[in-house]
Amino acid sequence: MQSLMVVAGNTFRETIRDKILYNLVLFAVLLIGASVLLGTLTIGEQARIVNDLGLAAINLVAVIIAIFVGIGLVTKEIERRTIYTILARPITRVQFVLGKYMGLGLIVMVNVTIMFGMFLGTIWVTGNVIHGSLFQAVELILVETLLVMAMALFFSTFSSSILSATMTLGLYVIGHLTSDLKGIAEKSHSQLTEAALTALYYVCPNLEMLNVKGQAASGLLVEFGYQATATAYGLLYAGLLLTGACLIFQRRDF
Repeated sequence: MQSLMVVAGNTFRETIRDKILYNLVLFAVLLIGASVLLGTLTIGEQARIVNDLGLAAINLVAVIIAIFVGIGLVTKEIERRTIYTILARPITRVQFVLGKYMGLGLIVMVNVTIMFGMFLGTIWVTGNVIHGSLFQAVELILVETLLVMAMALFFSTFSSSILSATMTLGLYVIGHLTSDLKGIAEKSHSQLTEAALTALYYVCPNLEMLNVKGQAASGLLVEFGYQATATAYGLLYAGLLLTGACLIFQRRDF
């Protein structure tokens, strides 16, 4: 357990020094500020636009961090050859993978908390109502980000940075289109296409299940049962990917 925390702590410290984090948070702040400006140009829709763009900014920045920092967690250590020094210590490969994930997870949580705090401050300054649905949306954004992190880490255990980023982005896009895949498969005249799309539907994560930003922007609360089910689904899928990442990394030769 101590070795796990050491890896997580080192990952947190290394990542927090990366200037890209500050640039992304600044980008999110600018988007939230732009939402206020756009809201003033729309009669009667200011609150919804501020909520919609604010949540979108938090989601976008969190996912970018998850993908483009996540893919480098393992591959950077391999490319720099520091992996040999790390694994020469009393640290197992499973502890190394999980520690890396925990460190970046903490970074994501800190960044999401900061952005959400700024977002709530913006809502308060503009005189709009802070709905409970916003907290629900951000909680599921965080779950989705942890799932995307697990995707990036999984692919990085057996491929290059570029290939990992491509596969993670592809799976992220497909994950938001899974409901459409089943409909397309049912309408397809080719059995091969139908089989392939159906397989994608069942294998790929349904990320739209974690997307309640539309309801939250309008102040509509999500039922507790749905929130709990969506959270459990996202964390379970992330757990499966982490398990796969650990198994692959254990058997990898350097």
